[in-house]
Amino acid sequence: MNRIEERLARQDVIVLDGAFATELEARGFSVNDALWSAKALFERPDLVRDVHLDYLRAGADIVTSASYQATVEGFMRRGFSAEEADALIQKSVQLAQEARDLYLAARGTDGNKPLVAASVGPYGAYLADGSEYRGDYGVDEGALTAFHAGRLAVLALAQPDLLACETLPCLMEACAIVRALREREIRIPAWFSFSCRDGAHISDGTPIAECARCLDTVPEAAAIGLNCTAPQHAEALIGAIRKETDKPIVVYPNSGETYDAADKSWHGTAEDFGTMAQRWHSAGARLIGGCCRTTPREIAEIAAWAKRME
Repeated sequence: MNRIEERLARQDVIVLDGAFATELEARGFSVNDALWSAKALFERPDLVRDVHLDYLRAGADIVTSASYQATVEGFMRRGFSAEEADALIQKSVQLAQEARDLYLAARGTDGNKPLVAASVGPYGAYLADGSEYRGDYGVDEGALTAFHAGRLAVLALAQPDLLACETLPCLMEACAIVRALREREIRIPAWFSFSCRDGAHISDGTPIAECARCLDTVPEAAAIGLNCTAPQHAEALIGAIRKETDKPIVVYPNSGETYDAADKSWHGTAEDFGTMAQRWHSAGARLIGGCCRTTPREIAEIAAWAKRME
């Protein structure tokens, strides 16, 4: 039984954290950089730890490390050595672990110790060209496997409880990560969540049902789902996944606002996450949180009803 199964045996819903980069921005830290939120790992590690801590205080059962855009190649382009890059990637997990320790020291534990998931962002996050929402990488599965293998090995050394393989735009990348986990003999449970274009397809057009069907037989996949997707598509996507697998479904959509790349601003109105999350749970989701533009407030709304179910 993996960590997710163990937790779900004790509680009906696992509450995830919310957005990281946009939360850093809300606190005055600019992520307008090719490294995006990973820049904070060397410029403001204290702020990284504080964001994790605030999500725990809001009721998150899992906090996800600031390693989404953290790669050896990306840090080396910034002037760090390979060894320094490895240390920064591991630091992302360690800062989340430190936040957990601070939270437990202040609150104590009721036996449900929060978990730390190491974020494994897609190849497109490293490219920083938006291709994590298209999947048109122009590389084969072997290249993707090689790209992910090294970082996964480095993250594993920091001993996270889980791996969050997230915002995947194509099934080939999920398959590459599975290959990398097997090649490096990494036994840490992983969830696989896809960025989706509508209520039936992931970003490159592959049906989400096909992704769920493929990963259903993969022991490394502890949960399957979606993130960084418009919340109005979540229920239909959950339904499609549920038809293909009995594995836990993980869901953490964006706030409902849309990003305009031209003026680099968000438009629209955020959805009522507390209410929507209950619908996602009714549809079959067991791990629920938020992605871009969600805050500790939205996570507290989810936790408020989720904890009553325990």
